[in-house]
Amino acid sequence: MAETEQILIQRAQKGDHDSFAALVEEHQRYVYNLALRVVKDENEALDLAQETFVRAWTALPNFKGQSQFRTWLYRIVTNLCYNRLPNLRRSLNDLGDDVMENIAETDSNFDNPAREFESNETRNNLHQAIDSLDENYRLLITLRYQNELSYEEIASTLNLPLGTVKTGIFRAKAQLRTTLANLEDSWITA
Repeated sequence: MAETEQILIQRAQKGDHDSFAALVEEHQRYVYNLALRVVKDENEALDLAQETFVRAWTALPNFKGQSQFRTWLYRIVTNLCYNRLPNLRRSLNDLGDDVMENIAETDSNFDNPAREFESNETRNNLHQAIDSLDENYRLLITLRYQNELSYEEIASTLNLPLGTVKTGIFRAKAQLRTTLANLEDSWITA
């Protein structure tokens, strides 16, 4: 956690509204984007983001800094999404805890966002493919690649076993590869 953010958190915990506003300013886009990816509705995502920060303000005195502040916020927004979409938690748990602890990353494009997002067309197609994923996979992909959380942070945020997170991301990436390959094939045959 950056020293400046830590100072803002400490001040906000003592009731400093300006410090909390600075924290909101820093994280609001990420919280909103995560909610939007899950619920796919701008107004609903705005409501969820606002409710996230209201709950964060209320619970801030209990924040001990054992996780990153953003991870704590993501946990709040994810729990709110679970409340709005009760099947989401069940779907994530149904992914199972396959023994895939050391999954080899076979597509380096996902690890190099600059290469993956070279063109606007590719970026738009990727976003469409992500939006077409099931809610559970969309959430995992968003946390991993848009919000840049580690597997461990995602497991902590979603309160899931690490293996379940790895399995879910592996399966989501496989679906994305298939969707993008089909899209590429349709360009060639068009």
